[in-house]
Amino acid sequence: MTSLSPRVIVLVITELDPGGAERAFTHLALRLDKSQWQPVVISLRARPTAANSILVDQLETAGIQVEFLNARHKWQFPWAIWCLRRRLRELRPAIVQSFLFHANVVSALAGRLAGTKVVAGVRVADPSRSRQRLERWLSPLIAKFVCVSQSVADFCEQSAGIAREKLQVIPNGVDVDRFANATSADRTTLGMPADRRLMIAIGRLEKQKGHDWLLPILARVFSELPAHDLLLVGDGTERTRLEQQAVQLGIRQRVHFLGRRTDVPELLRAAELMVLSSRWEGMPNVLLEAMAAGLPVVTTRVEGADEILGPLAARQCVAKGDSPSFERAVLALACEPELAAALGRANQSRVTARFSLAVMTQAYEQLYMRLTKS
Repeated sequence: MTSLSPRVIVLVITELDPGGAERAFTHLALRLDKSQWQPVVISLRARPTAANSILVDQLETAGIQVEFLNARHKWQFPWAIWCLRRRLRELRPAIVQSFLFHANVVSALAGRLAGTKVVAGVRVADPSRSRQRLERWLSPLIAKFVCVSQSVADFCEQSAGIAREKLQVIPNGVDVDRFANATSADRTTLGMPADRRLMIAIGRLEKQKGHDWLLPILARVFSELPAHDLLLVGDGTERTRLEQQAVQLGIRQRVHFLGRRTDVPELLRAAELMVLSSRWEGMPNVLLEAMAAGLPVVTTRVEGADEILGPLAARQCVAKGDSPSFERAVLALACEPELAAALGRANQSRVTARFSLAVMTQAYEQLYMRLTKS
């Protein structure tokens, strides 16, 4: 290989089923400068089902090599470490970039065994003490921890005990044009009258996302807003329980459980307001996507929210657990269309200027260049 040849970079992730971190990972792989970098993608787990293979399809269509270690259970991770070490010795990459906790652990150990520099992507402020201890123990094996927000970086330093000089903040990016220029989804195809006014919540149906906290708030909101419904996009282990909760609250006909969708930009364009009820995050992609679509938002003050919204947070960001304030914020934006529209336009302008995919990719490339020169 000559000095002008692109250098191999191995991008490792836990799985490639569609999700916020997985989309950010795919965007990075697709947008790296191919004159400088030759990405090889490795997933610890098996290839997604055909219904969930959209990210793999995008990578392979772009000519990016994608491999699967088929480690379906945690007890298979030692084998995954051995397999990844072998591939790293064969590929001899300049950098290994990992995303998500399990990929970070496997990559740190395999990278040390293969003599390869590892950059670990920290996506959330994970409250698990055992994970924090493991990240601290692995810290000497990792060249840099990339945190998606300053909030996550502060958490890593204060809770996980990772040295400040090991941390770098690179915010997520979003494909602004894809969301800004999408055509609104047809309400009738979603099984509702065309005149329904829509709020939208997007995320895995898991405890972290706080939908169990959101639904009682919406029950009170809907009592004052008879023309509004909620689109709930995503799936997960909490779905059955949340459907039962919606029945108990008397709002099951107004909460539309859509499951996983590939038309999120179109769904966002059909909505008037996005609500985010997470208990913890890192830098919520869905918040960036809603802003790119020109929507006003009401979000809990999770990690990254204030950094994304900046001065626009005052009317759109509410303390975690503050149900009355969340309810008031939703009602204010639903009942004041001029204010909602103005915030939507300001949100779109802010995300366009600060959180583009080009800005994100350039920051990663600059980090890789520094690490390969050191």
